[in-house]
Amino acid sequence: MIRKKGYNYYEAFQKMVSYTCEASEMLRSIIDNYKADALSRQIVEMHKIEHTADLEKHDMMENLLKEFLPPIEREDIIQLAEQIDSATDCIEEIVMRLYMYNIATIRDEAYEFVRIINSCANTMKQMMDEFPNFRRSKSMHKYIVEINDMEEEGDRLYTAAMRRLYIESADPVEIMVWTQVFQCLEDCCDACEDVADIVESIIMKNI
Repeated sequence: MIRKKGYNYYEAFQKMVSYTCEASEMLRSIIDNYKADALSRQIVEMHKIEHTADLEKHDMMENLLKEFLPPIEREDIIQLAEQIDSATDCIEEIVMRLYMYNIATIRDEAYEFVRIINSCANTMKQMMDEFPNFRRSKSMHKYIVEINDMEEEGDRLYTAAMRRLYIESADPVEIMVWTQVFQCLEDCCDACEDVADIVESIIMKNI
């Protein structure tokens, strides 16, 4: 996949995942130091990260259009780039929901969800750093399995969080709001797993 000259797809994927990690770190900071009145500023900062990631993806697509012989199938490059971008978008969406719904306090399960998302993003970064060596790598499979395991942990947390919400809360607005937020958090875990699944598929096609 590496070219001696010209566009390096590996490096581009690594850059895109680095923005996912940056967004996940910011999300963790927002949740750990939660202040509702700071969200209007924080969503602007988060959008800058997301927008920069979009520019990286668009640059990749422009180069792919000019590529005579792509290093792997065009569809695989496009699909992986789109899914990494989706993971970053999902993180931004969480902050947007907190702001739109004017959430004053954070439910306990949200802290645990953000820990899982942060771990997923960091493992994605390790996976993509190893991606150039996927034909000889002894750790790629480990990273893919770790992300899949974390997504399953997110599924279990989602079920527990929703049950607790509906048992403990009698406020229909709170139930509606946190149903949406928990869904966004769970979607983010799914988006990270989808990146790992696409990488696994590419590996299987090219070994």
